[in-house]
Amino acid sequence: MPILAAEAIDVHFGARRIFEGDSLAIEPRERLGIVGVNGAGKSTLMRILAGQVSPDGGTVTRATGCRIGYLAQEHGDVGEGTLLEQVLKAAPGRDALTTRITGIEQSLLEATDPDSQLALSGELADLVADLTDLEQEFGAHRAKKILAGLGFSSADFDRPLVEFSGGWRMRGALAALLYARPDVLLLDEPTNHLDMPSVQWLDGFLRTFPKALVMTCHDREFLNRQIRRVASVEPEGLRIYAGNYDDYVAQRALELEYLEARAKKDEQRKKELEAFVTRFKAKASKARQAQSKAKLIEKMKEDVVELPKVRRTMSIRFQPTDRSSDPVVRLEDVTFGYGGLPLFSSLNLSIRRGERVAIVGVNGAGKTTLLRLIAKELSTTAGQIAYGRNVTPSYFAQHHTLALGPHRTVLEEVWQANPDLSPTAARNICGSFLFSADDVEKRIDVLSGGEKARVALAKLLAAPGNFLLLDEPTNHLDTDSADRLTEALETYDGTLLFVSHSLHFARRLATTVWNVEAGTVTPYPGTLNDYLDHLEAAQQAKDASREATPNGSPGPHATEPTALGARSSASDARPTSGLRSIADNTGPLDPRKDKASRIEAREAEKKRQAEERKTRAALEKRIGALEQEIDDLERSQSELEVLMTDPTVHADPERMRGAVQRYEQTKSRLKDCMEAWEQLQSAMADAS
Repeated sequence: MPILAAEAIDVHFGARRIFEGDSLAIEPRERLGIVGVNGAGKSTLMRILAGQVSPDGGTVTRATGCRIGYLAQEHGDVGEGTLLEQVLKAAPGRDALTTRITGIEQSLLEATDPDSQLALSGELADLVADLTDLEQEFGAHRAKKILAGLGFSSADFDRPLVEFSGGWRMRGALAALLYARPDVLLLDEPTNHLDMPSVQWLDGFLRTFPKALVMTCHDREFLNRQIRRVASVEPEGLRIYAGNYDDYVAQRALELEYLEARAKKDEQRKKELEAFVTRFKAKASKARQAQSKAKLIEKMKEDVVELPKVRRTMSIRFQPTDRSSDPVVRLEDVTFGYGGLPLFSSLNLSIRRGERVAIVGVNGAGKTTLLRLIAKELSTTAGQIAYGRNVTPSYFAQHHTLALGPHRTVLEEVWQANPDLSPTAARNICGSFLFSADDVEKRIDVLSGGEKARVALAKLLAAPGNFLLLDEPTNHLDTDSADRLTEALETYDGTLLFVSHSLHFARRLATTVWNVEAGTVTPYPGTLNDYLDHLEAAQQAKDASREATPNGSPGPHATEPTALGARSSASDARPTSGLRSIADNTGPLDPRKDKASRIEAREAEKKRQAEERKTRAALEKRIGALEQEIDDLERSQSELEVLMTDPTVHADPERMRGAVQRYEQTKSRLKDCMEAWEQLQSAMADAS
């Protein structure tokens, strides 16, 4: 049974229909992606499900006791206290329990009657027991582990929230939601303020999340791995598709292809019938047939196939660029810092013509600063950045709205990028980015975030350089638009340097990766997959070195970068390795005398890891079997519900009793399976 449902909802903005009689039901283990173009109503639907806004018509119902957690794209409330306190407060019922405990403690101090003191003491004991149980499930260690996964260091835990930037506050809000483990988790573009390390961590966390998950996300790869069902906001209304985003795209294409073929076939048939009627309606011998076919034509008009409105998509194609010299840009002993504190020191880098370089690293490492330095938006403290001959850079800023004239129109803004464009060419470029004849006259300050992003991209197309520098270009784009941009850049013949948290975008484009970490930039030739493989191998070598070194001290690979430049302090909240635990418990090992002990410890660690893999494999197998049984039981339950509403069954008491008995048995077994599934998921998370 659904735990959250929107039924026959209507939403209108002025004369524009967003939803009209649309329905959506969320099941207990739902994995739903909401997709659609920017402005279609995805965020509106999320806010309706979260209970933040009410539809103009229809109803929204939730199961008794159902807790809903919602992450909006923009988080305005800063809150009080420290980062860790904000997360701990999210534990369901903790504040109410502590408030009641404080109140009863005060009442106990004031009570003089022995009976009252006894009753208050009993109630206090029960509440303290409840709080103890709550702390076991929602302890501080779990909160710190989530914060570390999202990129916070242990030093951040006790910092006041007001000290964090907007992006880091969003991470804190996300951490609180994940910690609270609501029955329905609503995430509206959760990766927008994350870097690649935290995106990868969130991906792993959500894949084992045991409750309902509903999300929007422009990163196609991330979305594909998380969802099993799609709610698409289409021009004809809300449509539901089984599978992930790729499955939805394929199903939608087949659906449109079928409807178009059927409409074409029906139209051809109608023309043939009309020709027959016209030819033979005056002939007595054929009059009856002509009359019959005329009726068939009328029926076909009533049953005409309605083709869905074709959804407009961006159409981007970069024109061939002028050939530049090679290398395109060279950094020589570049140093840069803020307020006398160096961020980069003595950088020596170069980018070859035709390279596509992805800059990766945690937020705050300096990715955007490096991009702005190379774009010459910032000046170096020392050293120089030199472009090659015939290099024409074009820079797309992460906060591109600041570079747009708020009082200019869309057309004026695009023209401003290249005054040599003809009026027709400028309008065509605007049209490629979904700005119609009327839209091009809109002022920038009335546009949505997604529309402003499209204007900034249109300016790139209006004056395309042969060296593109892009800072988070897919932010504020819908999934389809992000795909169109990626496809266009794949055919771009110039040189590309970019920052992006989108795994899908980076995997498809990068031919070189620059890892920014601790004031250094390390180039890795190859794709993002090659880079990740290198990091995995380096981590394995580091682990092996630690195993072979006394007390787990750093071995020869200790200077290898952490995964995607992740903060090393984040490991404060992670469990230590088994070998490190052994060393801590047995005291220092003497490398001259205890070689046998070290070999034995290494073998023990290998055995432990093998046991862990065996345990995880067994858990995965049991989870898979349970999920199959749950699916079968849910199907049986639905079939029995339909059966019990059948009038013929109602008329047969014996059949009705049997159906009710089977329904109760199925319901009971389903409950047991769900509880077992949640326990196995928790065990799986602990084993990961």
